[in-house]
Amino acid sequence: MKKHRKRLWLLLSLILVIIIGLGTFIGLRKNQPTKAALPKATATVFFHGWGSSKHAKEQMANYLVSHKYASSIIVADVDYQGHVKYSGTLPAKTKNFIVEVNLQNNKSVSPNGGMTYSQSSNYVADVLASLKKKWKINNVNLVAHSMGNLQVIYFIKNHAGSSKYPKINKLVAIAGHYNGIIGMDDPKDTSLNADGKPKMMNDTYRDLLLLRNTFPSNIKVMNIYGNYKNQGDGSVNNNSSKSLRYLVQNRAKSYEEHEIRGYGAQHSRLHENKEVDRLLLQFLK
Repeated sequence: MKKHRKRLWLLLSLILVIIIGLGTFIGLRKNQPTKAALPKATATVFFHGWGSSKHAKEQMANYLVSHKYASSIIVADVDYQGHVKYSGTLPAKTKNFIVEVNLQNNKSVSPNGGMTYSQSSNYVADVLASLKKKWKINNVNLVAHSMGNLQVIYFIKNHAGSSKYPKINKLVAIAGHYNGIIGMDDPKDTSLNADGKPKMMNDTYRDLLLLRNTFPSNIKVMNIYGNYKNQGDGSVNNNSSKSLRYLVQNRAKSYEEHEIRGYGAQHSRLHENKEVDRLLLQFLK
């Protein structure tokens, strides 16, 4: 009787181990994006700001999923060398999905000897090239906050029209500092002419002027900035954000600006702002 009970116990233990192992295997499989090509799908790719991470974009991403714009969210972890590793669930028949970029080198641009914005934009190139290679993605929308805006705009400046990357359909800029950050590299006079041209330009803005002749004509642009106090979001003067218009409006397929006011208009709170969520959904649909 004791031997029978021992064998039964061993058998039950073995079955339990197999069940746990199978469940772990299935869970791991579910966490892997599909390997199937998705040439008709559109990826909306979120790039975060300085010192931040993928978590900064989670509210916006979840809002888009909850309102049926996108069916899935995956994470693109990017190491210091630009190697991209994906996690999350991506069904084979996905139409629209979201990519939350998570940069390990999230302070790549630094006043103490970091990368230039142009060099840092290579992380954008790495992510978009991997989407093209891994899933044959042909179309993307880009959403950026703070530093991510400069990485994205330099990517466009450096690689506009290259077949190595998916085509950019829509660009959403949130709290962009195209002509400087308050107290750091902003010019003494931040005012704009009637056509949006800054009366004074910092070095970065002068370098971006080439976009007036090269910005892709198929891209729709939405520029969102926060008027939290003193015509700025606390970190970026509104005119620095609005200076994007002079760079792209004459070539972009469309261009629109939206000012956000109040407590939620502060620089780091803009990506947690429900008004921004609604604008984003309306623009991307």
